[in-house]
Amino acid sequence: MINKRSKNKKINKWLFWTPRVLTFLFVLFISLFALDIFGNGYTFWETVVGLFMHLIPSFLLIIFFIIAWRYELVGAVGFFGLGLLYIGMILINSLKGPFEWYMLSYPFIIGGPAIIIGILFFLNWKKKISKQ
Repeated sequence: MINKRSKNKKINKWLFWTPRVLTFLFVLFISLFALDIFGNGYTFWETVVGLFMHLIPSFLLIIFFIIAWRYELVGAVGFFGLGLLYIGMILINSLKGPFEWYMLSYPFIIGGPAIIIGILFFLNWKKKISKQ
């Protein structure tokens, strides 16, 4: 009985922390794309405005992350939905222009982790609800 209880505790801890750590890493990954603003010969204020514009998705994800920390179902629906929305938008936009086969991987690099994070938040929520 003790082994089963300690195993459940480990699973619960893993299920609690994994989506949160992955979300933090995901926000850092998305933020890396903002670095392309540097080295383009912009003035200081143009760089500040450009950096802010590039970081808007990261700011939105951080706000979403803060809400999802407490309300896992919001994180589940939100991240899963954002992932699907991103994949759909990129696939639709790729059909409009010249298409190369390697472009199929683009939406899954960003949308895939968001969907996985959403699934993990959902599993965490489901586990939390089943304990009550």
